[in-house]
Amino acid sequence: MQALRADDPAEIGGHTLLARLGAGGMGVVYLARTGTGELVALKVIRAEHAADPAFRARFRREAALAGQLTGRWTVPVRAADAQAREPWLTTDFVAGPALAEAVTLCGPLPPASALTLGARLAEALAEVHATGLVHRDVKPGNLLLTRDGPRLIDFGIARGAGATALTSADTIVGTPGYLSPEQTRQYGDEVGPPSDVFSLGCVLAYATSGRPPFGGGDALAVLYRTVHEEPDLDGLRQLPHPARDIITRCLSRDAADRPTAGEIAAALSTARPAPDPRRLGSWGMQTDSAPTATASSDWLPPAVLRLIADRSARALDPPPRAAQTTPPTAPDPAATVPAEPATRPTPTRRRLLLAGATGATLLAVSGTAAAVFLNRRSPTEPDTRPLYTLGLHADMTGPGKATAEATRRGALLAVEAHNARPDAPFRLALRTADDRGRANRARTVAQGLLSGSSPVAAVIGPMSEATVTAAEPVYTAAGTAMVLVSYDGGTLSPLVTPTLCVTRATQGMQALPVIHYLTRVRSVSRVAVVRDRAGGTVAEGLARDLMEAPPSEGTTTVHTLAADEDDVTAAVAAALATSPEAVVYAGTSPQRAAQVAKALAGARFEGARATVEQVMDPAFLREAKQAAEGWAFGSARTATTAATSGPAARFAAAHRKRWDAQPAPWAAEAYDAVGLTAHTLTGLVGKGPVGRGALAAALFRQRYEGIAKTISFDPRTRLVDMDDTSFLYEVRDGAFVFLGRYGQVRKD
Repeated sequence: MQALRADDPAEIGGHTLLARLGAGGMGVVYLARTGTGELVALKVIRAEHAADPAFRARFRREAALAGQLTGRWTVPVRAADAQAREPWLTTDFVAGPALAEAVTLCGPLPPASALTLGARLAEALAEVHATGLVHRDVKPGNLLLTRDGPRLIDFGIARGAGATALTSADTIVGTPGYLSPEQTRQYGDEVGPPSDVFSLGCVLAYATSGRPPFGGGDALAVLYRTVHEEPDLDGLRQLPHPARDIITRCLSRDAADRPTAGEIAAALSTARPAPDPRRLGSWGMQTDSAPTATASSDWLPPAVLRLIADRSARALDPPPRAAQTTPPTAPDPAATVPAEPATRPTPTRRRLLLAGATGATLLAVSGTAAAVFLNRRSPTEPDTRPLYTLGLHADMTGPGKATAEATRRGALLAVEAHNARPDAPFRLALRTADDRGRANRARTVAQGLLSGSSPVAAVIGPMSEATVTAAEPVYTAAGTAMVLVSYDGGTLSPLVTPTLCVTRATQGMQALPVIHYLTRVRSVSRVAVVRDRAGGTVAEGLARDLMEAPPSEGTTTVHTLAADEDDVTAAVAAALATSPEAVVYAGTSPQRAAQVAKALAGARFEGARATVEQVMDPAFLREAKQAAEGWAFGSARTATTAATSGPAARFAAAHRKRWDAQPAPWAAEAYDAVGLTAHTLTGLVGKGPVGRGALAAALFRQRYEGIAKTISFDPRTRLVDMDDTSFLYEVRDGAFVFLGRYGQVRKD
């Protein structure tokens, strides 16, 4: 729940608005109070969608149908106005968390809860289908949990049975990962009740494992796996056989093979034995049983019940309306960015440590967090500028520690550069927190950075899919920007997670520099792709993009290397049998890529060879040896060591002076992330209290000339400009040589 913005209306259709519950591509959902004092959720559709007369007609029809729902596990429409400039509708307000939030914060559901969830949601869908509706977006975010059972919400995109999958020729309605095959472009079949059944199966697989059954990452890759690959159903193993079997049937690609919602409800209800108090799981309830149909308040674990109590309490005390005006798509300023008083005393000599010849570093360490700022002023001269703290949420001691240390060094140099500017209106501090690369620590780290006497104004990081996913709800609730450096956000989108600012090109777009290299630099038209199944979504996405957009508008063939196959000979031979002018390794393993490189060299292949940044590791050079020569790499990271003059060269020199080492990958990008944040904050300071949400929103309006790249964002998608943030490298004389921004690289 977030505060109303200054430009939000006070009332709509006789409903007093109290707070924002969420926002997305279709519109905004508010907490509102009716004239009789009841709390409702009020959804407003954006005017651009309502400009279509057909949309208004469908909205009116669906609101009327959804108003007929009376079942216990659905949330019917109470009122609606399809004629308003921005159409709106209301439903009963449900104070519980979404299933997605509960699983993120508390882990997968135990079998008892999962069976109860599945039976009751199937019962809800049976009623929806009997009314003539198809929900079309059954997903964890649309399932709210309450003490007495789940609630299926958001019928805003529900359609009458028999509607097709597409609202237009190029639009998919629904959420990748929970879409049925018939909702994808490849099938384009009629979408009916079996589509919701497929989505229900996906939801239950997620609820029992904590993972989407078709993985995460690029949306198109997820859709591809939905159509062509088997789902991850490991979480279902803990369920009784009858329940496991019928949920598996839900995920049949052929809609005719799926059970009906009524059959699922009956099967899952039968699969639930009576509770056995002697068998308790880690959630404090039975591990292989569920509550009886009459027990309505004991179906959830204590941790989720506490979440429900928290949501109920917050609904009774909504936050006050925000004072400042923010853009319509900006996150809500849930808190004000604190600044240390301008009269803060000068640090004592006892707390000063030398930081080379460039200045002094004030270091105060508590647990895993450290607050750092650098100051070039005289020790006797008080610095009266206010102090703003940035957080570095990183994996300092886990598997990502090398990247984390590079990020820390780059960020520290940026803090020093800012604080040394005589015209800077404020000082910066850097507070580092280590999540060790673990999701279960990431949430605690996020809470720690947002608490204490110096809560952070924005965060650089986190660094991986697991830690970003775990920490995101905490940062989003506080309106705190997450400025990602080395990780691209994975399944999260800046468009729907407005605090997520990704400063690197996404992995879903890695094919662009490779296609440019093969087309503009090497001028090839016949490409063979060795697709390494061990490479997951990266491999699938690269292979698919090269098939859909072949270099030089020529031809692309794909040859699969099984994930458990150590010998690459057969896959490489199949690729060479097509007489290609170029071979691309679609995968993420430097070692397996090196094997491909040696196999190509052994076959005396002299064409172009290319791959992506995950392979660009010293292990590739070490294992491929001479066979690595000439390989090209598309990458989202730059190389300041190649610069001979200008800011990039000065950064590299400062880095060598401080740490006696060349800047490692992502150090320059971290320098720019701090610079972008400081530049944005400079534009807000002096205009009144700085809201965290206002800072997060303002990041996307910047064009920042960094030392590594120019950072600017597409206003429609909030994604960083690919042309400025994607680069090419080539192996020459046993080293990765930086060629430049991919669009500027041409044939020698």
